[in-house]
Amino acid sequence: MDELLPYLLVLGALVLVMGAFTGLARLIRRRGGAGGGLGAALAAYEEAFRATSHASHYEIRAQAERKDPLESPDRLRRGVRRGR
Repeated sequence: MDELLPYLLVLGALVLVMGAFTGLARLIRRRGGAGGGLGAALAAYEEAFRATSHASHYEIRAQAERKDPLESPDRLRRGVRRGR
């Protein structure tokens, strides 16, 4: 058991650090306080390890940025007929 103790300590420390980073990432995403660099790092992580959520994130952003299409000019002038 004495030979395994250093490895268990290192593994425990690694789990603790990764858990802290995961909690920090969730907090930053929830509050929206991610700056340009941190936002890009989180996006790169999501692209590498969560490909489906990364793709859906970009689709949601594209939908939010889209504007409603304007009506065609013919519908605006319903009473006026062309060519007559």
